[in-house]
Amino acid sequence: MDRREALKRTALLMGGMVSAPAIMGVLKGCTPKPGIDWKPVFLKEDQASVISTVSEIIIPRTDTPGAKEVGVPSFIDQMLNEVYSKEDQDDFIKGLDAFNARAKEELGKDFGDLDAEDQTAFVKKVHDEAVNAENTTDPAPKRPFILNMKELTMLGFFTSEVGATQILQYVPVPGAYKGCIPLSEAGNGRTWAT
Repeated sequence: MDRREALKRTALLMGGMVSAPAIMGVLKGCTPKPGIDWKPVFLKEDQASVISTVSEIIIPRTDTPGAKEVGVPSFIDQMLNEVYSKEDQDDFIKGLDAFNARAKEELGKDFGDLDAEDQTAFVKKVHDEAVNAENTTDPAPKRPFILNMKELTMLGFFTSEVGATQILQYVPVPGAYKGCIPLSEAGNGRTWAT
């Protein structure tokens, strides 16, 4: 599957909304680095930990690998470092810091110090609020951190080898080769339009 096709499918999964930096990242060639042992380039270690946890909550391991295993956190770090503008980088980091501060305010601990159930419940709560705000406010407010995280997580996952071949339909060569068929089944001798 080529990058453009993966991008189209991710956009469909997200209701047709994919941000410009996300599109540029995929077309530029940002790809996830599989595994959980990665060193962040743009993010700080504690920020990278939150990104890893949130991405795994968005796409957890089931019968297929989760976001961490296919390298989504490294993909997000690479996108932020190589593709996002300075303004978009700053907005993302401000949103990440606000997300962590809200967890501390509401639950008494940094997001990374919460147990897994509290982390999942908090992400779901913040996500649902963001979706409701985006759907009911006109004009829509600036895209919240959690929706940017969801977008980047899905984009990183579905452009990875696992996402593109094990989750999405994958045909390495479109169309089957049929060497001996009647002319009527092959277009009655007409050539393909270009």
